[in-house]
Amino acid sequence: MSRIGERKLTIPEGVTVEIENNNITVKGSKGELKYTFSNLIDVRQEDNTIVTKQINASKEANMIQGTTNSLIKSMLDGVSKGFEKGLEAVGVGYRFNVQGKKVVISAGYSHPVEIEVPEGLSAELVSNTELTIKGIDKQRVTEFAANIRKVRSPEPYKGKGIRYKGEYVRRKEGKKAA
Repeated sequence: MSRIGERKLTIPEGVTVEIENNNITVKGSKGELKYTFSNLIDVRQEDNTIVTKQINASKEANMIQGTTNSLIKSMLDGVSKGFEKGLEAVGVGYRFNVQGKKVVISAGYSHPVEIEVPEGLSAELVSNTELTIKGIDKQRVTEFAANIRKVRSPEPYKGKGIRYKGEYVRRKEGKKAA
């Protein structure tokens, strides 16, 4: 039995939920999200809560129940509060710049790297070495942040690169002098 799948999700104020067949639509002050869930799961709205139940007791239904519950919780949080992911550039000359719907990254290459900001997300510059990605869809926010981090991931010797805000980079000892 899935423990996460059994949890009851409370619907925040100002959020409306519509469930039709295998589709769930969540609308809030920040926007609207849709999700199509498996036919092995029954999603019901009871008063001000959402409950996910398995239709049959198979292993696959058990796995999908927890996933569905977590995705619906992320949808409820996204349309009410939104999500944000912070990035920081560590290194001499490493910086971010936002130009319209593009993020321009100087990360030690011979050229600046330009990445288009996807529809529905926003990139805000905190300082020239700090960037915040905001949006209502948790998966899209974290995926875009991961793509920016991939431009120059942190290396373990000097710690230079693009890292998440608060990320710990394990440092290695360099070569020893003889």
